[in-house]
Amino acid sequence: MTTMLRPVRTLAAKAADGLIWLIALIHVLTAASLILALLTFSQARAAQELECAGSNILAGLEQSDPARFAALREEAAAVPNGKGLLWKIEGGGLAPSFLLGTMHVTDPRVLAMPAGAAEAFAAAATVIVESDEIIDERKASAAILMRPDLTMFADNRTINDFLEPQDRERLEAGLKARGIPLPLVSKMKPWMIASFVALPACEFSRKASGASFLDKKLAEDAVRRGKRLKGLETLVEQLSAMDSLPVEWHLQALIDTLALGRTIDDVLTTTTDLYLTGDTGMIMPMMKAVSAEVSPHDLGYADFEQRIIIDRNRTMAARAEPILKEGSAFMAVGALHLPGKDGLIELLRRQGFTVTPID
Repeated sequence: MTTMLRPVRTLAAKAADGLIWLIALIHVLTAASLILALLTFSQARAAQELECAGSNILAGLEQSDPARFAALREEAAAVPNGKGLLWKIEGGGLAPSFLLGTMHVTDPRVLAMPAGAAEAFAAAATVIVESDEIIDERKASAAILMRPDLTMFADNRTINDFLEPQDRERLEAGLKARGIPLPLVSKMKPWMIASFVALPACEFSRKASGASFLDKKLAEDAVRRGKRLKGLETLVEQLSAMDSLPVEWHLQALIDTLALGRTIDDVLTTTTDLYLTGDTGMIMPMMKAVSAEVSPHDLGYADFEQRIIIDRNRTMAARAEPILKEGSAFMAVGALHLPGKDGLIELLRRQGFTVTPID
């Protein structure tokens, strides 16, 4: 029997969900940055030199509603450890280690890293990333293919089994605009499709051309320089975290993210600007504020945040602890894992490390 997705919110409210989901997906899921199998369907687009042309959402807000912008700034300032990308980790009299918040994009400004990061990386004996499997895309793909249940629908189901007619039309149109026919991906789970379509054209183009995102570049550089490379998660674990959330939630977020069109450019521009200034604590409050303006209802982000950010923070902190206790490590993980009372910085402090920002 067909299971239909029953939308109960306005389109605007669901679009706000899509924005939050998109930003978190770009920031925190390394595996999503590696699933590029369908990029070959849009090679002509990838071959173009595409410029990023988004506008900063916060800059517009500051001009149109200064009071609201100030309130948002105040909220972000209250987020523990919400400023700074590079942090020094000390403990036990060992050589210090460093923690870098990353963004899983290929933007050259992001790849340049903040002041002091290159020197800290060069001095490190061990480099820690979310998953060390990212340096070999063939092995990574093989590992993912060994668990088809995480990426593909089973029991002869397709994405159509979860769609009402109007949603199918929206999804089909959104994918067609990106050169991907819906029948070709109908067996794939929606978050997997989103991992490469919920990106601005410029980022899509760079990834399709083989550009490395920051975490992958650091892992590759570590191996090339003879450093020890350690991963905190497997790609299958990352995919399992995504797959643990309801397919209907992912599907609606995918449809509405596709419907955002060029707004995706504005979203990435705004978060990249925040990232480059080290204002990581502002990212999620800003996105939640955008959602609250659209709808006062609970948009269901809490479960996503718990499973994809907080739970993974705890796993990463536990697995990083013995490595950091050896000293002289350079750890690079998605920037959204750093701030907050349940962020990596606070978790490492609870383990007995002294963690201080590098200005």
